[in-house]
Amino acid sequence: MIDYDLKKIRAVIFDVDGVLSCDTVTVDTTGEPLRTANLKDGYAIQYACKIGLIVCIITGGNTEAVRKRYEMLGVKELYMGCSVKVKTYKEFKAKYSLSDDEIIYVGDDIPDYEVMSLVGCPCCPADASVEIRSVSKYISQRRGGCGVGRDIIEQVLKAQEKWMADNRAFGW
Repeated sequence: MIDYDLKKIRAVIFDVDGVLSCDTVTVDTTGEPLRTANLKDGYAIQYACKIGLIVCIITGGNTEAVRKRYEMLGVKELYMGCSVKVKTYKEFKAKYSLSDDEIIYVGDDIPDYEVMSLVGCPCCPADASVEIRSVSKYISQRRGGCGVGRDIIEQVLKAQEKWMADNRAFGW
């Protein structure tokens, strides 16, 4: 369980590669990386968006497939091609007048380190790098791409008494 006051969380930010997708990619004949997507993560993300939790993606990747996937799930804050994530994080935080302690960031590797050192509740998958595990308040038992998004969103919404709280939970 996440050892943090999850009732104050207003936003959850996810990296994609190694967090919402597995940390390996197949490359098609044009050189485009093909990513995995976990269905339970997808359900949790779309439900969280419906009930007002701010879900944000900050990723170094920049593919149309990833953009379409998360837009389809209702994610409004989608930042792709981010080479320095801390700059994007600060812009996102200001846009919503959020404080660091109202934010969870879920990352898995060195490009996530700066942001994870700022947020109130840094989290990571079980297979995150040693450096990222060392700054995380919560290390999911799930590997990247295998339900870590669902794990974290479900804990937040249960703490806020919003998980399965109304009929919006029973559909996509």
